[in-house]
Amino acid sequence: MNFYVLLEQAIISDDILVKELLAAQCLEYCSQNEVMSDDNFLPRRFEVPSYVSKCTIVSPKNLPHRKDFDTKEGLATLVHSIAHIEFSAIDLALDAVYRYSDMPQRYKIDWLEVACDEIRHFKMLQSLLQELGFTYGDFPVHSGLFDAAKNTAHNILDRMAIVPRYFEASGLDVSPQIIKKLDNRRKLPSIAKLIEVLNTIYKEEIDHVLKGDKWFKYLCKLEGKNEDVYFEILEVYDLLDKHRPHVNVKARKEAGFTCHEIKRLGAKECS
Repeated sequence: MNFYVLLEQAIISDDILVKELLAAQCLEYCSQNEVMSDDNFLPRRFEVPSYVSKCTIVSPKNLPHRKDFDTKEGLATLVHSIAHIEFSAIDLALDAVYRYSDMPQRYKIDWLEVACDEIRHFKMLQSLLQELGFTYGDFPVHSGLFDAAKNTAHNILDRMAIVPRYFEASGLDVSPQIIKKLDNRRKLPSIAKLIEVLNTIYKEEIDHVLKGDKWFKYLCKLEGKNEDVYFEILEVYDLLDKHRPHVNVKARKEAGFTCHEIKRLGAKECS
């Protein structure tokens, strides 16, 4: 089995069932065999995201405004935007294994497990989209997560800081707010199902961020850097001063953030 060839095929495929099969094969193989680093292996630089054949990619400012969630189309725009995040996150988790081949075996297993979770999340949202009469690709998307992966490809410490510890952690702040907005409409079956899916994703994303936190701290120790380098990295990528209307103190603490970090990110209190 050529582990890295299968990983590359999984990353570039736009078919969720292909991604699911290949990711599961890679995880099973990695769980039973030591995957050694290969000095001759040169990871490919991906110039376009795997979903380019399915989705129209636009600037975030050109995304359609979400409509009334009481209509099928309005709810579908929300479900689609979350499904797109999950589809993007599949490729990022796979790429974290593919691109940094000299990382420990446990690292590889961690991110393959994350990829399999993200695949399951996407499939739940895809099912709900189909029930609403839509499919993935029916609405335009932005390529923010793909761009983040591309921009951090050269540096694994940056990748762990920016992807799990910034973007995924930001999802922990946002998800409870979305669920709260939907709660007064939960009598509608589609919204009740979406809330259930979002709760599942939220709980599992805490573990994903915690995995990112673990490997970020591992790399800081390996490179002899203070963990406050996190804020320097955010500044380099122009993310430090992004407005955060709500910092989820409880979830971020569960995911490995310290109160020092949480307060610096904008929380008024943390204990």
